[in-house]
Amino acid sequence: MTNTAKDAIQSDFVFVPRTAEIAREAGARLREYFIAGVETEYKGDVDLVTVADRTVEKLIRGRLGEVFPEHGIYGEEGTRERLDSEYRWYVDPLDGTTNFAHGFPQFCVSLGLEHRPAGTRPDADGTLVAGVIYDPMRDELFAAERGRGAQVNGKPARVSRVGELAEALLATGFPSRKRHASPNIHFYQEFTLRSHGVRRAGSAALDLAYVACGRMDGFWEFNLNPWDTAAGILLVEEAGGRVTDFAGAHYRLASDEILASNGLIHAELIGFFRDMFAGRNLSPIPTAQEFARDRERGKKGTREQGSGA
Repeated sequence: MTNTAKDAIQSDFVFVPRTAEIAREAGARLREYFIAGVETEYKGDVDLVTVADRTVEKLIRGRLGEVFPEHGIYGEEGTRERLDSEYRWYVDPLDGTTNFAHGFPQFCVSLGLEHRPAGTRPDADGTLVAGVIYDPMRDELFAAERGRGAQVNGKPARVSRVGELAEALLATGFPSRKRHASPNIHFYQEFTLRSHGVRRAGSAALDLAYVACGRMDGFWEFNLNPWDTAAGILLVEEAGGRVTDFAGAHYRLASDEILASNGLIHAELIGFFRDMFAGRNLSPIPTAQEFARDRERGKKGTREQGSGA
């Protein structure tokens, strides 16, 4: 770990400094497992759960309990503690599990803090007040607090200034199981044709962090969980971006869809989703059969030109 990444935490952050220490410790453990290799087991179709998931969530649960003993914890791997507390942590000990299990170095630790004052309905969101995402393979720490901005390794993070979808680099993801039930492949196709490119790297938390620091201009996905998005949402908002559902409505942690962007292309993205759901202005691409037919015609034309010479 570099001294820059370790020491560069904005002084007026309240929750981030101690949380960053926990995230780095958890990330170091993940890196050890990744280098050594771990046995995996299957949960569902191809939803891989590793020893690292559970071990690191246990570590985070213990450290959060020491530092913030009155805070609740809602973890991906089953931790449910003090959920009636005023503050609640959403914990993803290993976002990018499938990448991790296959030796692909794109994964992170994600910790998002929600403030739920007395009187908050159980089915209502509180206010996201802090978020930390740590990429242990690149030693990058993304951090934000409500009203105090966003950082990457201690330097201010800001969304990009790209103003048109045609010039934008986007990100998305697909479920690791039940992919046949997700319509996202159609959106992936259309966005690929309309944008500068679409990346599918396998970690929603890092995708959101990349929008926050301007590496990506937008991100969308279906059916994520609060532990996937809590920290990243705050990062994007504090970096000057916007997070909604596909219709532009306020994003809820239990939402089935998320759309994050630099804000400048958000209206265009929402209009695109409106067209997609209505079946308007779609851009057909050739089927494999059509491509094979055209390829054969092209070969035939080339042979005929060659014989005529």
